[in-house]
Amino acid sequence: MVFRKFPGVSASGMGLRLSQKFVFLLFLSGLVTLCLGALFFLPDSARLKRIFLSKTEAQPVTVGSENDAREQARKADAAAARVRALSRKLNLKAHFCLLQMMKFAWDNYKHYAWGKNELRPLTRNGHIGTMFGGLRGASIIDSLDTLYIMDLLEEYEEAKDWVENNLDLNSNGESSLFEVNIRYVGGLLSAYYLTGNEVFKKKVLELGEKLLPAFNTPTGIPRGVINLGSGTSWSWGWASAGSSILAEFGTLHLEFVHLSELSNNPVFREKVMNIRKLLNKIEKPHGLYPNFLSPVTGNWVQHHVSLGGLGDSFYEYLIKSYLMSDKTDEEAKKMYYSALEAIEANLVQQSPGGLTYLAEWRGGILDHKMGHLACFAGGMLGIGAEDGAPEKKQRYLDLAGEITHTCHESYTPTKLGPEAFRFDAGAEATATRLSERYYILRPEVIESYMYMWRLTHDPKYREWGWEAVEALEKHCRVEGGYSGIRDVYASAVSHDNMQQSFFLSETLKYLYLLFSDDDLLPLQDWVFNTEAHPLPIIHRNCLQRQNSLQKPDKTPIDGKSVAI
Repeated sequence: MVFRKFPGVSASGMGLRLSQKFVFLLFLSGLVTLCLGALFFLPDSARLKRIFLSKTEAQPVTVGSENDAREQARKADAAAARVRALSRKLNLKAHFCLLQMMKFAWDNYKHYAWGKNELRPLTRNGHIGTMFGGLRGASIIDSLDTLYIMDLLEEYEEAKDWVENNLDLNSNGESSLFEVNIRYVGGLLSAYYLTGNEVFKKKVLELGEKLLPAFNTPTGIPRGVINLGSGTSWSWGWASAGSSILAEFGTLHLEFVHLSELSNNPVFREKVMNIRKLLNKIEKPHGLYPNFLSPVTGNWVQHHVSLGGLGDSFYEYLIKSYLMSDKTDEEAKKMYYSALEAIEANLVQQSPGGLTYLAEWRGGILDHKMGHLACFAGGMLGIGAEDGAPEKKQRYLDLAGEITHTCHESYTPTKLGPEAFRFDAGAEATATRLSERYYILRPEVIESYMYMWRLTHDPKYREWGWEAVEALEKHCRVEGGYSGIRDVYASAVSHDNMQQSFFLSETLKYLYLLFSDDDLLPLQDWVFNTEAHPLPIIHRNCLQRQNSLQKPDKTPIDGKSVAI
């Protein structure tokens, strides 16, 4: 060892001092050891040991303590086994209950509204509505995959036979491009991929062709309303300055890509890729996407931004397009994470009570409310967390959990949530306006429970899901089916007399999947469109395609075997 010389100190002098210090330190350490040893033999030494040692270190290693440790481990294992058994029992109970709920909803629809779009359960008759123009059977199409997944095969056969013999696509009427796409196109695609029955493929390709004229605009941005018979299209009368709606023209990509896959006709993919091309070209205020866009000029009409109604599923389809492409659609990935950065910077807020929420943005002014529709965002953020920037992954998963928690808090003492809830004037996730207190059997909160369960396996999400099951049975079940309610805060329930088709397609399906094993429609093989219709991830590798054979019709799926 080489000692560095300091001023006024020789090497020999330094060595002497170090030797003296060493002897002194040796003496001091011996003294400390002796003192501590004496302390530990005092009558009250147990208290001192707790001060100086951890609990495990304070326990002498003896045969008896090893036996105690083994006994404690055995008890812990037994307790964990009891928890698992109770969980399985709850899952079995939930599955049985949800099967009964689906069958009850379906049987009443079949008895009172067969062939109509939806059931009115109080008056026990059918409802046609105006969203689907001349199309009929929305509840049948929406239920196909749910019936099949739940193994209600007799009911599935009834639905399939109706599609084959009664679904008439040659209709005239005011059809919503968005609703027809997510319910009819999505439902038929999903039924085909799950069962392999050619009737669904034939019908969905015919319907897809009928939607194409909506894209005949100067920009290629489709108008929101189309007559399937004549091919004429126009914008909604209530839409600002004849604009198209972000959530409507932005919620076509998944289905149209699959239409091209099935038909070998690139036109469907080209239509939705053109939408992306325009959106990437135009300027976005603060990186945000406003809800109204002119299909004539390609410019934003007004600067209202929301992850609730009008905007919601546009963002959902960005991340799901990336996932459905087997993570090869880099453009969708870039658009999603860029939008997410803008959302974090401008819309993510925290209430005085500590609840994280997504405000709405109106030309730079925040409206501190969330719609029930925006509660899908917990699940969206969750499934997108893994592919974010490494330093952001945990943040996105945490944000997903926070948003889902906030939406759970909006579920009132009835355990059902309002259409919109606010965070102003002292409100904490509460509907402060009478017009926002209704619940129409919506699925978005439960959707986020399902995704967050799959991603974290935190049991609270199943507990919250079971609360929703009990609430639906208590407040929404009537003699003729299930009905929405007009005021989630009222002690005396008033029903709205509508069993929405998405109750069968989304709400009951997401609850069923929440209480199912993860290998039923696993997320690495399937994406769900915004109506909860599962579509397979498109694998380009030939070895992956080798395992993509469809199961024969009528055979229950295991969730893994169908991919393209």
